[in-house]
Order: sequence, then C-alpha cells, then structure tokens
Amino acid sequence: MILLVLAYLGGVLTLLSPCILPVLPFVFARADRPFLRSGLPLLIGMALMFAVVASLAAVGSQWVAQANQIGRWIALVVMALFALALLLPRVADHLLSPFQRAGARLSARADAADAQGRGGVGTSLLIGVATGLLWAPCAGPILGLILTGAALQGASVGTSGLLLAYALGAATSLALALWVGGRVFNALKQRLGTTEWIRRGLGVAALLAVVAIAMGWDTGVLTRLSTVSTAKLEQGLLDVLPAKEDAAGPAMMMSAAHSGDGTLPVEGELPSLAGATDWLNSPPLDAAGLRGKVVLVDFWTYSCINCLRALPHVREWAERYRDHGLVVIGVHAPEFAFERNLGNVQRAVKDLKVTYPVAVDNDFAIWRGFNNRYWPAHYFIDAQGRIRAHHFGEGNYAQSEQIIRQLLREAGHALPDDAPSMARSMAASREGVERQADMGNLKSPETYLGHARAENFASPGGQRPDRAADYTVPGTLALNQWALGGRWTVADEDARSQAAGDRIAFRFHARDLHLVLSPGADGKPVRYRVRIDGQPPGASAGGDSAADGSGQVDGNRLYQLIRQNGEVRERTFEIEFLDPGVHAYAFTFG
Repeated sequence: MILLVLAYLGGVLTLLSPCILPVLPFVFARADRPFLRSGLPLLIGMALMFAVVASLAAVGSQWVAQANQIGRWIALVVMALFALALLLPRVADHLLSPFQRAGARLSARADAADAQGRGGVGTSLLIGVATGLLWAPCAGPILGLILTGAALQGASVGTSGLLLAYALGAATSLALALWVGGRVFNALKQRLGTTEWIRRGLGVAALLAVVAIAMGWDTGVLTRLSTVSTAKLEQGLLDVLPAKEDAAGPAMMMSAAHSGDGTLPVEGELPSLAGATDWLNSPPLDAAGLRGKVVLVDFWTYSCINCLRALPHVREWAERYRDHGLVVIGVHAPEFAFERNLGNVQRAVKDLKVTYPVAVDNDFAIWRGFNNRYWPAHYFIDAQGRIRAHHFGEGNYAQSEQIIRQLLREAGHALPDDAPSMARSMAASREGVERQADMGNLKSPETYLGHARAENFASPGGQRPDRAADYTVPGTLALNQWALGGRWTVADEDARSQAAGDRIAFRFHARDLHLVLSPGADGKPVRYRVRIDGQPPGASAGGDSAADGSGQVDGNRLYQLIRQNGEVRERTFEIEFLDPGVHAYAFTFG
C-alpha cells in the first residue's frame, strides 16, 4: 500500500516538471467542455496508455524501444491533425475521416455533439491515448525506481499497478489544472465574447507543441528554461515515507532489525541457488549442502561503486571466519550488458581478489528467489538454512559482523580469539575505489548516460535516441548537468563515441568522480584526456588518470578519474576521447 501511495504522489508531482508542458495544450483545448464527457475520458486515456507504454518499457528489449518510437510518431500525427482541426474546422472532416470511422471525432463536430449532450467521449479518449504516448518518456526519481525494479524482476501485475498509480497521480494534477483552466477559459469567453480566436489560439499552441516534440526541443529547451525541478521533492518522499523490502531501487538502504531481547527474527528460508548460469571459485552449491554452515549471500555487480566500497568488508569476513563455519557466496547480478560476459566477470573476480564462491546470476533467477531489489545486498542465513537478517546498501559493517558472530555462536562454531575491530580500522586505510565516500561533500547523484534513464542532459536539442548525431557542450553547466560534445550514438544504456575528439562534460560536487566505460567492439584501448575546470587534474587525478589527465580505456569497468585533493568544491569535469568507439554508461561519485 505504501508503494502505491508513493507512486501516486510521484505522479502528482509530475505537473511541476517541465516535461509535462508539451501536453498541456491538448489538455486545455478541452477545458471548455463537460468534464465527465471530455476531460475525464482524456485523462483516463492518458493514464492507461502511460501505464501500458511504461510497462512495456520496463521489459527493456530493443523491439519495445522501436515500437515506442513508432507509437510516438503516430501520436504526433494524431496531435497534428487535432491541432489542424482546431485551426480549420471546415476541413476537419476531410482530415480526420479515418478517426471518425473509428469513433474518434477530432473535429468541430465534437463541439456540437458536446453541446447536444452526446458524443465527445471517443474524441477525448483517443486524444488522451495519443497524449499518453507523448507523455510516457517523462520520468523522475520515483518512476525511475519503479522501472528499475520492473526491469530486474520482470513484468508483473504489481509493476503495472504501480505505474497506473503513478499515472493516476499525474491525471489528478492535470484534472485540477483542467478545472482551473476551464474557469479561466470561461472568463475569457465572457470578456471577449467569442470562442473562435480562443479555439484558433489553442490550435496554434497544440501545433507548436507537436513541432517542439518532433524536433526534440521539449527535452532540451524546456529542461534548461525551467526553474522548477521535482527531483528533490520526489526524493524527499522516498526519504520520508517508510521504506519496504519490495520498494524498487538499487540505491536505497535498509538494515536488519533485532527483536527486543537481542535475538534475530526468522525472515524466510534460503531460496534455491540452482538458477545460477555459472559458478566461479567453487562447484555449484545448494541449500542442502550448506546446512550446518552460516551463510552470507552478497548480491553485487563489478562496476557498481557501492558494491566495490562494500567488497573489502565481505572479503575480510570470508577470510576471518572461513575456518569457523562461515560460507560467503557472492551472487553477481549484472546491471549492464558487458557484465553478462563470463570472461569479464572472471577477470573482475581475479582483479578484485575475490576468492570465495561466486554464483553468476545472469538470468536474475537467484535475485528473484530472494525478492531482492538492491546492489549491494547482504542476507545472513543460519545453520538451519533460515534467513535471519539482511542489510541493503553500504555501511553498518560492525553491526553486520556482529550478526555473523551471533549466528556462528548459535550454531556452536568457535570464534576467532581477537575482537572484531576491523570495520573501524579498515575504513581509514582503504584507497582507490574501495575508499568510503565523503558523504559530507557528496552532492552529485549517480547519473546514467543512456536514454532509458538519462537525467539532467544539457546539450542543445536533447538526446536523439539510437542514431548518430552531433552534440555540443553549452558554455556553462548548472550543478549536476552534463553534456556531450562531438558525434555520439545514444542507446538505451550507453552513449557511444563515433569519432576521435568526442567529449563529455559534467558539473559535479563530490570528492571522487567515476565513469563506467568500455572500449569499442574491436576491444582496442581508447585513449582519453581528463580536465577539471579546464586544467589537468594534477594532485586531484583519480586512480585511472595521470596528473596530466591522460589514461586509456582498456577494459569494461568503472574508472576512477577524479579524487579531489584538499578542499572539495563544485567543479567542471571534462573527458576527451582521443580514439573513437568508447562506450560510456554512468557517472558515480564518492
């Protein structure tokens, strides 16, 4: 229930987002007509189509993305015809005859039908369906969490319900706007004494909106001009409302809870591990063979910065308690396509010095068995095969180790003689990507470059999905805005460089800046040059860049490019690729 409320409130906030502006002309165009026969069907059509398209988008396959683009252009045609019908009512019947035969009256006849108390519903419903296709790409943090969880868990009735709740929230806001707009419309009619100019004005507005959407101006210009962002409001809802285990989103954190007497509750049985596509460092393990052992299951993926910062603690626990009854199992669940490649995972396991068993969960079978939603996620299983505690995200390492020790004691296993103080001692000694984040200076969020989840993109004209296009970097970037320069192809999960000299810029505030990168299809290293505020990074160079900013992409992984030395402040980062072909996936910060 809490998730439905959260999704609904996220939808309500959509009205404050700039991406809703292109659809408002189509909503206000029917503000002078009866709400039950005009406004309500329009909003219902929008909500239903949004839920359908967003549910398909959650599947994430290429054919769905292509179908959505086709549907978008069909919707643009419908909207253009509607705008022409408003401008030229005398020829509306000729332009819209196919829709009339389908029962959708997008012409001046709809006005007469409404006035006589009949018709109008089909018109509004069709317009709502078409507008829903245009509106579907609009998303904020809450919708992003829903879609991320859906993509990982697979399509389900629950996911569609959450998306419909989100859409109904937005429809509620639009209904309020329609009510207010209707009153304004009626006042204008009384003052002007005519509806024809209003009608034509709405037609011009609708036609301009169609042109703006077709040219991509709605994603570029509106984002830069708008002074209102719903991201902080939505994130506030995520922080204030009580979290639940079925809340989608890899970045949210949850902790295990003790009962009042210090005992740990039973949260369920250890699910099957049979869904692993491969096993590393071990033959396949199963629940029966693990009875009598305390088991820590760690869900991770090797390019995730949160997982990499938690990994040293997991390695230490595996080594420290290996001879005292603990079995650590790493479940590698990929986020990006290159993390599904077994060779890449094998190299990462070796480079990261992971020696305990790793189940490769490319099909997310084990992930679904645990009903998991997070990277990293730790599940603590007792010697009887029962899940007794869990922890999602980074942190609370001392508490996690105490849980391990408590379960080992319950099972009658001996414990090491020395006290568990490593969580405190390790934090100060970590370097590279394993060093804990500087939370006091962390003001930049994880940012994806692929069009499926991209936010705060600032290149003029917006992203042009799935085709090679030329991009430019604006003269100035606001905090957490980013841009492409040169020729790029933006796919659903990455941006692919097409020429030498292509670059990416990001205005950030954090101690560390990382970027997930991979070379081109030929596997050849791609050289790059890093700048911070237009200068070589010097002492602020990260582990994968030299003081002069040079470096190369030689594998599919996360690259640490900046680690600010001294005062941490807002800076402009830029990376130029001296060779073509690089794939850029996501920025992360620490």
